[in-house]
Amino acid sequence: MGICSYSFEEFVEKVRAFHGFEAPGVIIGGYMVDLAYSCLPPNGAYDALCETPKCLPDAIQLLTPCSIGNGWLVVINTGRYALILYDKVTGEGVRVFVDTAKVDRWPEIRDWYFRTTPKKQKKIQDLLREIRDAGSAICSVQAVKVSSRFIGKKHRGPFAVCPVCKESYPAEDGPLCLGCKDGEICVVVSQPVAGRQ
Repeated sequence: MGICSYSFEEFVEKVRAFHGFEAPGVIIGGYMVDLAYSCLPPNGAYDALCETPKCLPDAIQLLTPCSIGNGWLVVINTGRYALILYDKVTGEGVRVFVDTAKVDRWPEIRDWYFRTTPKKQKKIQDLLREIRDAGSAICSVQAVKVSSRFIGKKHRGPFAVCPVCKESYPAEDGPLCLGCKDGEICVVVSQPVAGRQ
């Protein structure tokens, strides 16, 4: 069973090159994207929502034109291993998720998914073999319509200069950038750092 236009082995190589190793979550995500596309009209223009920041966004970015950088992929961490591909105009689409009732048939996948066996004790080749054999059979699909806030092109508004850090930020965020308003995300220890600049 292939993953979009790739054989299983080809997709594992793409995952290894992009993610750094043959991440089971990205490979399962590949089957999820493939299943979503099989339920949608061909040649549609789709955006994506991802319900976890772990692994699944990489599968979406590898197999669709949607990326975090172009704004067509939004990650909302519900903690569930699920994705939504939806029409950019109507918001209608499909939600694909790992179905816990279906995972029970696959012991290696079940142990990986529920973290019942320490990662160091897992044999990756056994898990990958089972993922290849299971394909999208561990997933279910729901027809959905996303909230209107996810539909349409998001235009960037004007920018301002934060009075605290003196950096540019979206003016709609308020009188301070989010880094200064919500607390620094890092502490500047020295300026400047030698290197190519």
